[in-house]
Amino acid sequence: MHCAIEQAPFAQLPDGSQVNIFTLTNRSGMTVRILDFGGVITEIHVPDREGVFGDVALGFDTLAPYRGDSPYFGALIGRYGNRIARGRFTLDGQAYTLPVNNGANHLHGGVPGFDRVLWRSRIEGEELVLQYRSADGEQGYPGTLDVTVRYRVSEDNDIVVRFEAVTDRATPVNLTQHSYFNLAAGGDILGHEVTIDADKFVPIDDGAIPTGGLAPVAGTPFDFRTPVAIGARIGEPHEQLLHGGGYDHCFALNAPAPGVLARAARVRDPGSGRVLELFTQEPGVQFYSGNFLDGSLEGKGKVYAHRSGFCLEPQHFPDSPNQPAFPNTILRPGELYQTESRFRFSIEV
Repeated sequence: MHCAIEQAPFAQLPDGSQVNIFTLTNRSGMTVRILDFGGVITEIHVPDREGVFGDVALGFDTLAPYRGDSPYFGALIGRYGNRIARGRFTLDGQAYTLPVNNGANHLHGGVPGFDRVLWRSRIEGEELVLQYRSADGEQGYPGTLDVTVRYRVSEDNDIVVRFEAVTDRATPVNLTQHSYFNLAAGGDILGHEVTIDADKFVPIDDGAIPTGGLAPVAGTPFDFRTPVAIGARIGEPHEQLLHGGGYDHCFALNAPAPGVLARAARVRDPGSGRVLELFTQEPGVQFYSGNFLDGSLEGKGKVYAHRSGFCLEPQHFPDSPNQPAFPNTILRPGELYQTESRFRFSIEV
């Protein structure tokens, strides 16, 4: 086998349910650890240019902070990744109300979202398979949604994430993976160089809700079409940076065609030589520069200070149920929601 998977007990929930941790290792030694609680990626160990392995994922040693204080470290997100304005949308003439948990808006599926539930887990060949049934009305969403997520570590040092979902009633669906990365395995991420294959991004208001339409990245701090350090322009007095507290925006990818797996972003840490590339079938990627990390969280012997991690969240655009010009996020009975993303790690010597 190219990828070995081991299972071990990790913790117990208050109701006595066991949470397991799965260790996925490929033949070159890359190691990824994943919980069946929230589908959380807790650790990612990859080498630097000297061959020294480091953990490039932000996370915790114990279950308690994942249940309470975690800013979605490593988690699966659903039913709807990102924000829905005022927790409201209308679908087929019927109005729906969702709980608001991010100012006046609904964020990442509510509380609890898919990041804070126990998924059914099994090992199937070289894949970790996680399944969750979201009941009709859960967090205000219509329809029973059955979700399957498959994790695999490839010989190319990819973390492969495949989502599938079916529903018995029309419902918004926008699933994503929310790992925080630090390719230096410590310190801040301001020196990391980012490339995003996007000519346009989604402008937001001061509540992080799309203002409608897309804006060109050209001539703005959001132009990552060639490599730019995260810290190079993050402090500029640009209205969009002020709205996000830094980068916290969805980029509209220059995909070759809808649903085609293509490279969306590349991040390089000059110090360690580690490189992360994101390949996805999604139309967008949310780039987040860890603006709300403030040093109050600790895990795995590290303090998670301001901008000590970044996120690349492949997804559809925020607030799409209220934005008819955005790509569709409504899943209907008889349809199969299916999308794949790959997080590929390598070394630039």
